[in-house]
Amino acid sequence: MSSFLLEVGTEELPASFVDDAIQQWRSRIPKSLQEYSLTTEEITIYGTPRRLAVLIKGLPIKQPDRVEEIKGPPAQAAFKDGKPTKAAEGFARKQGVELDNLEIRPTDKGEFVFVKVSISGRSTAEILTQLVPQWILGLEGKRLMRWGDGELKFSRPIAWLIALLDQAVLPIEIVNGSETIKSDRISLGHRVLHPEPVTISQPDDYVTNLRSAFIEVEPDQRQARIQEQVKSTAQQLAGDVAIYPELLAEVTNLVEWPSAVVGKFDPEFLSLPPEVITTVMVTHQRYFPIFKAGSDHLSTNQTDATNTLLPYFITVSNGDPAKSNIIAAGNERVIRARLADAQFFYKADLAKPLESYLPQLEKVTFQEDLGSVRAKVDRIVKIAQQITYQLGEKRNWNEHELFFCLSDVNEAASLCKADLVTQMVYEFPELQGVMGHKYALASGKLEIVATAIEEHYLPRGAGDRLPSNLVGQVVGLADRLDTLVSIFGLGMLPTGSSDPFALRRGANAVINITWTQKKELAINLHSLLEQIAADFVTSHPKTNLQELLQQLKEFFLQRIRSQLQEDRAIDYDLVNAVLGDDAEYSERALKDLLDVRDRALFLQTIRTNGTLDKIYETVNRSTRLAAQGDLDTTQLNPEGLVDPELFQKSSEQAFYDALVQLVPQTEAAQQHRNYQQLVEALSQIAPTVSSFFDGSESVLVMDADLDIRRNRLNLLGLLRNHARVLADFGAIVKA
Repeated sequence: MSSFLLEVGTEELPASFVDDAIQQWRSRIPKSLQEYSLTTEEITIYGTPRRLAVLIKGLPIKQPDRVEEIKGPPAQAAFKDGKPTKAAEGFARKQGVELDNLEIRPTDKGEFVFVKVSISGRSTAEILTQLVPQWILGLEGKRLMRWGDGELKFSRPIAWLIALLDQAVLPIEIVNGSETIKSDRISLGHRVLHPEPVTISQPDDYVTNLRSAFIEVEPDQRQARIQEQVKSTAQQLAGDVAIYPELLAEVTNLVEWPSAVVGKFDPEFLSLPPEVITTVMVTHQRYFPIFKAGSDHLSTNQTDATNTLLPYFITVSNGDPAKSNIIAAGNERVIRARLADAQFFYKADLAKPLESYLPQLEKVTFQEDLGSVRAKVDRIVKIAQQITYQLGEKRNWNEHELFFCLSDVNEAASLCKADLVTQMVYEFPELQGVMGHKYALASGKLEIVATAIEEHYLPRGAGDRLPSNLVGQVVGLADRLDTLVSIFGLGMLPTGSSDPFALRRGANAVINITWTQKKELAINLHSLLEQIAADFVTSHPKTNLQELLQQLKEFFLQRIRSQLQEDRAIDYDLVNAVLGDDAEYSERALKDLLDVRDRALFLQTIRTNGTLDKIYETVNRSTRLAAQGDLDTTQLNPEGLVDPELFQKSSEQAFYDALVQLVPQTEAAQQHRNYQQLVEALSQIAPTVSSFFDGSESVLVMDADLDIRRNRLNLLGLLRNHARVLADFGAIVKA
C-alpha cells in the first residue's frame, strides 16, 4: 500500500479560507477517490496560513481490474440472415474482441448486441496526476484573486507544490499564464524561525519534518496549544481569560507556530465600559482580554463583558518567542491608540443626552424606498404600541398597568436606534445597542428602558440569548416585523442563496421570542401583519395588499414549520397536522403562536407514550367518513345538528350522549390549551365509536335514507371537529 502527500504552498491565506478549504477537501477528496475505485486507510487534511495539505495512507498501487458490459448496435443491424454485418465487425474491432464474443440480448428497445470487455485498472499515480489539479483549482471561496499574467484564480498566489507518492514526485503542473508551478518535494519552514527549505523524503515524514521547521500543520494541535498557552499566561498574571470561540478559530489559522505574548495598557482606560475594551481587543486586534481571577460567569461574548478586566491582554504571535518584548511593545502602542480614540468618543457622546441624537437619524438611510432610520423608528414605535395593547388585553391589565408599560415601550422604541449616530458606534458598529444602554442610563433613563435598547437586537443569531424583559421583547418584535413587512412590500423576497436583510433570521427571532419567554408572550401575529401591511400600503399604494399578506403569512408558516421540525424535533406529519393545508389551521397558527407550539409538542409526547395510537384509528376513520357530509368544521355541540328521533340503533344514542359529554372538555381545552383533558376524553369515547362502526349494534353510515345518512355523518363530523381542536388527524401517518 502507498501513501500520498499533496502540499499547496501559498502567500498568507485568509483565516476563514483555511477553514473552508479544509472542510471542502474533507468532503471532496474521499468522494473523488471512491469514484475511481481507490480505497484508502486514512485521509488527513492539514492547513496553516501558508499551506494546505492532504496526507492519504493505504492507497493501492492501481485500480482493481474490472469487467464492463458494452452495448453495441441493434441486432437487426449487426446480423443479416445470421451473418455479421460491417456494423458488427466494426463494433468488435473497436472493442478488441472476436466476433464470437458478441452476444444478443433483449432490452426495452428491442434486441441489441453486447460484449463483455476486461479493463485493466489504471495506476494510482496516473489517476492522482489527473485529480490533484482538480482538488486545488476546485476550491471555492470569497474574493478569489488572479496574480501574474494568467487567468488562474485562487485565494492567494500559489508559491510551491509538493506531490509525493511514496518516495516519488508525481509530475503535476499548475499553469498560470507565463508562470508554471511544478511539483517537487521542497516545502518551506517558518518565515522567521526556519526560513530554509524543508525537504520531504516521503509522505509519512511530513508532519514531523515540518514540526522540526517550526510549522504545526495540524489545526487541532495549534488550537490546543493556543488555549493552553493563553490560559497558563493569564494564570501567571493572577487572572482568567475568556476563550471566545470565533477568536480562537481565527487566531488558529493566523499562525503556524503560536506563542502567547502578554501586553499591557494604561489602567486609566479601565474607566471605559468593559464591552468597549473587549470589542477593541477581540474584534479589531485579535487579543484575548484578561479578567480578575474568580470572576463569576466569565462571558465568552465580548459585548457581554460584565466581569472585572485587568489592564493586560494576550496576543498570539507567529514570530520569534525570544523577541516577545518587542512584539508586546508594538501591540501596546496599537491598543493604546485604539483605546484613546474610544475614550475620546465615549466622552464626546456623553456630553449630550441620548434623545438629542434622534434628529441625526433622519440623515441615515435605512433603505432607499423606505426612507431614513428615523422613519423606521417611528414605525417601530407604532408597531410596539399595537403589540402592547394586544398583551394588555390578553393579560387583563388595568389602565395603570397599561399606561406604565406603554410609557416604557414608547421611550425604548423611540431611542432604540439613537446610538447608531454616536461617534462610538460609528467607529465600532459591533457596539450598537450596547452603547445605547450605557448612554440611556447616563441620560437618566430607567434600567428597563436602557436594557430594552440593548436587548431589542437579541437574538443576533441561532443559539444567542433572548431579550430578558418585556419592553425589550416588544421593541425587538416591532423592529423585525417592520423590516419584514417593509422589505416584502418592496418585493425583495429572500431566495435560496440571497437574504441580504436577514429576513429568515428575523422571522425566526419573532417566533423564538414568542415561544421561549417564562411569561407567555401571547401575540396575534395574524392581526399584526394585517395592521402593519395596511399601513405600508397606505404609503406605497402600488403594492397589492392581499398579495403582500399572503406572502408574509406563507413565509411565517414556513419558518414555524422549520422551527418545529428542526429545533423542536417534531415529526413532519405531526407538524402537518397542526399547521394543516387549509386556511383555518394556518390562520389559527398565526393568531396564536403559543398554541401551535403546544399542540405540536403535545402530539409528539402522546405519540411517544403510545396514547396517540389509542385514539388514532377511531378519529381517523370518523374523519374520512365525515368528509362525505357537509358539517361545518367549527361545530361542536350535537344539539340541533343531530336528531335522536332518527336513531335506529342503541350505538347511535351512545355516540350522541358521549358527544354531549365531550363538549365542555373540548371547550376547556380551547380556552386553557389543556389538550391532555381532550385526549383523555377522546380515549374514553373510542370504544363507543368502535361499537358504532363494528359492534353488534353497528350501523351503515351511508344509509339509503338521506336524513338518516346525514344524521350519522353529523355524528362523525362532530367527533372529527372535537379532534380538530388538537390537530388534523387526517395528516397523521400511522406509526
